Order: sequence, then C-alpha cells, then structure tokens
Amino acid sequence: MSVLDWLARARSRAAEGAGSGDDVIHRIVRELDAMEPAAARHLALFAFLLSRVANVDQHVSGEETRAMEALVETYGGVSAAQAALVVEIAKAQNRLFGETQNFLAAREFRDHATEDQKRDLLHCLFAVSAAEDAISIEEEEVIREISRELLLTNDEYLAIRSAYRDRRAVFRRP
Repeated sequence: MSVLDWLARARSRAAEGAGSGDDVIHRIVRELDAMEPAAARHLALFAFLLSRVANVDQHVSGEETRAMEALVETYGGVSAAQAALVVEIAKAQNRLFGETQNFLAAREFRDHATEDQKRDLLHCLFAVSAAEDAISIEEEEVIREISRELLLTNDEYLAIRSAYRDRRAVFRRP
C-alpha cells in the first residue's frame, strides 16, 4: 500500500466519521488531500526515501523522526502537523514495504524530480542520518545507493557528502 493509498483510506474513514469535524487527524488529511496530486506524490516519495535511510538499523530514533519532520515541513511547504503525519505514514510504509518499494520509490522520484531536487534530497538524506550525531557506514552505503538510483554522478555524491565530513562515523575515533 502506498502513502497515497493510505491517505485515501484515511480520507474515507474521515468521511465516515464526519461527526467529529474538529478531529485533528481528519483536518490534516483533508489539508493534504487539497495538495496538487503530483506535489503530494513527490512529497510522499521524498519522505519515504528519508525513512529508508533512517530505518537502516531497523529503528528510527526520535532525533531522526524530528529531522525528517522538519525537512518535510520545509521541503513540502506543509504545516508541522501535516509533516508529522506524512513522516509517520512514510515510516510505516518503509517498515512494511521497504524491501520491495525502495528502488521503485527512488526511480519514480528520479523520473519526476529536477536535478536540484535530486541534490536537495541527497543533502536531506545526509541530514537525517546525521541527526544522531554520526553518519554510520551503513547509512552512507544506502545514501550512495540512492544517489546511484537517482542517476547522480559520483562527483555530485562526493561533493554533497563532503559537507557532512565531520559527522561521518568512518572518521571518528573510538
């Protein structure tokens, strides 16, 4: 089930329980539903790819979640509550379907994103992985894999990674 499918089901449930019009989740779902469909899909893919990196160790920490929420809010131009909902959905989707959807999500993002958006995503992936103060080798490997899936050059990857040099675990002493 994709993030958009989940939103559609949540929207359907919200319509069924319309008696509680002040329900925050229902209001957020309605606001997200008002987004242009292509923009909503792009944001869902962005959040899914962030969660792919955050979930490398099979656990998404509070720091990683907060970083993802801030990035989704800024990148997507959505409210903090909307960003939190998008991130929670993306994390759940990644836990359930990550293995089968990771490449497909990256490919779709690649096919619809500008070169600047692809590079912005790479920066955001490093920012999420640095949220706990150190970018693990496993996180770096997944970010490199995503970079390749986005068809970014090795030079682009290295240039962006260099901005996070001081956070890379490989350079830290035990």
